[in-house]
Amino acid sequence: MEDNFSNYFNQTGKVAKEYLETRLDLIKLQAAGKLSKALGLFFSLILAFLLFFFVVVFLGMVLGFWIGEMTNSFTIGFSCSAALFVVLLGILLIFRKPLIQTPLSNMLIKELMSEMDMETGEEDRDQKKEIEEEFERKKVEEDEELYEQL
Repeated sequence: MEDNFSNYFNQTGKVAKEYLETRLDLIKLQAAGKLSKALGLFFSLILAFLLFFFVVVFLGMVLGFWIGEMTNSFTIGFSCSAALFVVLLGILLIFRKPLIQTPLSNMLIKELMSEMDMETGEEDRDQKKEIEEEFERKKVEEDEELYEQL
């Protein structure tokens, strides 16, 4: 009888150990999947910003040469072009949260939550919708407060 109990506990211990190892492997794979999606999104955004940067640089050069030809002074042309970029930089710095930070964080959260959405049930989806609606309301309130301050 004692052999049966010890044999039972040994087998149960082995099964529990295998289960925990398998569960740990599953968690690692899920984390790797989410990390790879986040990194893919991150690098695609970096590539898009790099391409956008080059487009802006070349448009600035075109604008500088065009104004330079109109005024017969490339110094004035490129100075006007640089002044335009300084103004655009100032606008971006002032409105960086609603224009850049919030949309990027929302995109990253939606990307990471899309995989979790497949794993959750209907109840969790309803809760998630309520949370997203609350988040959108707060975002609109923050935007309204920001515009009122200006």
